[in-house]
Amino acid sequence: MPEAILLQDHEQLGARGTVVDVSKGYLRNYLIPRKLAAPATKGAIVAAAKRREATERALAQATAAARESAEALNRTVLTIPHQAGDDGRLFGSVTSQDIVDAIQEARGITIDRRKVNLEEPIRTVGTRMIEVEVEDGVVATVKTMVVEQK
Repeated sequence: MPEAILLQDHEQLGARGTVVDVSKGYLRNYLIPRKLAAPATKGAIVAAAKRREATERALAQATAAARESAEALNRTVLTIPHQAGDDGRLFGSVTSQDIVDAIQEARGITIDRRKVNLEEPIRTVGTRMIEVEVEDGVVATVKTMVVEQK
């Protein structure tokens, strides 16, 4: 049976970059025309291994950068001024987008607003600890103070 290197993830055969044994007809008539696999030559196997190593290295660097950003955010205290009434209730609310904008202004770190763990918008003046997911599996806790705007 000939060997093939998968160019894309395949449910039954495996993940991208793996070398699998398949029949000649399946490789020639199905996998190659759909650009799902390529014949596994010595050079192709070496190239696939180099691509896999480069991908793993880039992922490790991205995770390290996310951890550094998370450490910086853990030390950050955000102050968000907002109009409020005498009883401390805000006119409007502080949303996750406001928190993302404050993080961008304070630290220069760009975060998706959907990664801010805020169950409901903040409607009162006060201090809160808000969890922010910098990257998958890397979470930071940001101290956020909502103060009355003068």
